[in-house]
Amino acid sequence: MVKLSFIIPCYNEEENIFRFYDATKQALKNVDYEYEFVFIDDGSEDDTLSQLKELHSSKSDKIKVARFSRNFGKEAAIFCGLKYASGEYITMIDVDLQQNPEIVMKKVEILEKNKEIDCVCAYQEIRKESRFKTLCKKTFYSLINRFSETEFVQGASDFRTFRRKIALAVLNVDEYHRFSKGIFSWVGFNTHYISYKVENREYGDSKWSGFKLFKYAIEGIISFTTVPLKVATATGLFSAFTALLYSIFVFFQKLFYSIEIPGYATLVILILLLGGLQLFSIGIVGEYIARIYIQTKKRPIYITSELIEYE
Repeated sequence: MVKLSFIIPCYNEEENIFRFYDATKQALKNVDYEYEFVFIDDGSEDDTLSQLKELHSSKSDKIKVARFSRNFGKEAAIFCGLKYASGEYITMIDVDLQQNPEIVMKKVEILEKNKEIDCVCAYQEIRKESRFKTLCKKTFYSLINRFSETEFVQGASDFRTFRRKIALAVLNVDEYHRFSKGIFSWVGFNTHYISYKVENREYGDSKWSGFKLFKYAIEGIISFTTVPLKVATATGLFSAFTALLYSIFVFFQKLFYSIEIPGYATLVILILLLGGLQLFSIGIVGEYIARIYIQTKKRPIYITSELIEYE
């Protein structure tokens, strides 16, 4: 029986496939149990697939390769990996070697020695990012923890090792719009957190631009709290109340002090302000409705165009 499964999402990582394999094999050199590699090619546009096929054919290890029909995103790749992983312990790790495979051995050791712990999650104690990006992430965790019933640990990553029962629980959450950090927190179980140092990426570029991170943060907020809908309601009530007070103020100005009612400029400003607030509120509602609409279509989270398994 396979004891440890590695889930490795790959998107345009042709230069890192063999480097990751060699580094992981080095980390595993002293283990005496069976393990497997589950590579998910997320619709790569370079030679990632050919590198994975070469790795599969040239090595005697247990290696699975699933190829997506197009790019479905890392969340879909994680979900796919959980389906194909067969190990007693499962670890999610990036192929770019920014997450050192040596740490996986430490996490497995923690799980082995502590039967009450179900998951070991790594977090970045020191971030190699700009101050602005760090501030944005801190703000995100602060907001989502304030408004969501699910607790999000500051800096917790997808770099985690867990028991099979957690994988089965996460697979039961088959929602289309996925936010894995939140899903792993939502399913519960006893999670132990350890810090790790992020290594420098030597080959390739990060696939997470500022815009993608912002979009991912919005996904997380909408997936795990309905507070934005309440904000839209509160904004509408506040605008209506403010407009009522202002109308009373203008009425008394005209009635008792014969002051001319402000004209064109004030009218345009108020129309633009209220119109903007209305569109903002409609946009928030639209985001939730859009997710309901897509979910009701029951489209698959991913489509596999090719699957290579070991004997």
